[in-house]
Amino acid sequence: QVQLVESGGGSVQAGGSLTLSCLGSAYIYSNGFMAWFRQAPGKEREGVAAIRPGDTSTFYADSVKGRFTIFQDRPKNIVYLQMNSLKPDDTAMYYCAAKNKYGEIWSVLRASEYNYWGQGTQVTVSS
Repeated sequence: QVQLVESGGGSVQAGGSLTLSCLGSAYIYSNGFMAWFRQAPGKEREGVAAIRPGDTSTFYADSVKGRFTIFQDRPKNIVYLQMNSLKPDDTAMYYCAAKNKYGEIWSVLRASEYNYWGQGTQVTVSS
């Protein structure tokens, strides 16, 4: 069982930046994935970004491309989400997720593909 703990959330004004961190209790397999999801009140959980630890391939939702960057510290089993040019629509609870199983590339931002989850960290962006 992999335990995930997020940190780095907070409140910022529009246009500001935050960096989120996710610490895992064990390595995710090279062909697995680690990812960030977010969920606002009354909304479905949506995929934000994902990374394949083995080759560092990355994937992003269209809404955050050019603003967010996912990267990792592989030996420490930490994945980060650098968020720039934040907008009020980015306000949500952000969750770290991981899986060890293989999966289709098109599914890497689908929440149902992941079986390990952190408790979340709140990000609030004001106008």
